Amino acid sequence: MSLAAPATSLEQAPGRYRSDEASTEFAEHGGYRYAYRRFGPRGGTPLVLCLRFRGTMDHWDPAFLQVLSDERDVIVFDNRGLNLTSGPPAQSIEEMGRGLLDLLDALGLAAVDVLGWSLGGMVAQAAVLAQPQRFHHLVVAGSTSQGVPGQPAPEPKVWQVAGRGANDDEDFLYLFFPQTPAGRAAGLASLRRLDHRLTTSRAVVSAEGVQGQLTAIRAFTEGFWSRLPELRLPVLVANGSHDVMINAYATYAMSTRLPNARAVLYSDAGHAFLFQHEAEFGEQVLRFLR
Repeated sequence: MSLAAPATSLEQAPGRYRSDEASTEFAEHGGYRYAYRRFGPRGGTPLVLCLRFRGTMDHWDPAFLQVLSDERDVIVFDNRGLNLTSGPPAQSIEEMGRGLLDLLDALGLAAVDVLGWSLGGMVAQAAVLAQPQRFHHLVVAGSTSQGVPGQPAPEPKVWQVAGRGANDDEDFLYLFFPQTPAGRAAGLASLRRLDHRLTTSRAVVSAEGVQGQLTAIRAFTEGFWSRLPELRLPVLVANGSHDVMINAYATYAMSTRLPNARAVLYSDAGHAFLFQHEAEFGEQVLRFLR
C-alpha cells in the first residue's frame, strides 16, 4: 500500500475541517424529523453516508469526510430514533434502510451514491435493494451482506467490549484498529480528530437505540447473501485484513457474488481502515465514483 499524502494546513487545524463547520439541519418525512449535515460542492450526485453500530453524525472522522467533500456533495445523518433524529429507533435492517430512503425523499433527492460503514453497510444494501433505480454507486466498508457461508464469527471479547455502557479509547483501539504501534498511533489520531465535535455534543446512541440496533442485527441472520446478484450497480467492497468485528473474508466473498464489484483489502488495518488510511481510501472512493 502506498503512503497517504501529508495533510494540508486546513486539515491539520482542529475545528477547521469542512464537516466540523457544517451546521445541523432537519428534514421531516414519514413521521420522523431527520437530523443531517450537508457540505461540499453542490451540483453533482450527492454521496450519502450510513454509519456504524452506536455511531452518530459526530462519529465520522472529519479528515475522511474532508477528502470526500473536496469533490462531492456529502450528506451525513442520524437514522430513526438515534441521537438528534426523532421517533422510536428502527428494529430491523430493512427499517433502517427505509430511514435512509425517507431522508432522500425529504430532501427531494432522486439519485445518489451511498457509502455504508459496518452496520451502515448493511443499511445501505437494504436501501439499494428496496429502490435500486435511485442509487448510482454503492460502497460497502468494513461490513457484510450477512449470511455469508463460512464467514468467521468474531471472538466473544468483541461483543463484550462493543456492548459496554460507555467505551473509552482502549475499547475503540481494540475494536477498530490493529494492535501495532502504527495502528494504535493512527487510531489515537483519528479519535482526537473526533474530539472537536464530541467534546461539545457528547453525542451518544441511547440505550433504547442500542437495543434497537442489537435487535436488528440479531434478526438479520440470513442477510442479503442470496440477493447480492440483484445489486447490479457498481459496488466497492473494502475492509482491513485485521478486522476483529466483521471478518474481512466477507469482503472477498461478496465480491464473488456481486455482478459489478471491486474488492480492496488493507493489510495493515482493521475495522476502521477508512479512518486509518483516510486520505488514500477517500481518494479511492472518489475515483470509484467518477
